[in-house]
Amino acid sequence: MQWKWIVSDPKICGGEPCVKGTRVPIHLILDHLAAGDSFEEILKAYPQIKKPAIQEAVQYASLAVQEEILPV
Repeated sequence: MQWKWIVSDPKICGGEPCVKGTRVPIHLILDHLAAGDSFEEILKAYPQIKKPAIQEAVQYASLAVQEEILPV
């Protein structure tokens, strides 16, 4: 799958998936959502990202979990 908003570059955040053009890692967005923050709160905290990037981060996480069986 090709991502519009997510990139992984070894020179940025050690290659961790981030929002394109930023140093905001995907896991940080997911942590905010897990803590109950709304999209609006995340956008206010990180004005350099856009709502579609948050939506794509959720989709990315969903696919990552489907690919990997995590111990429960």
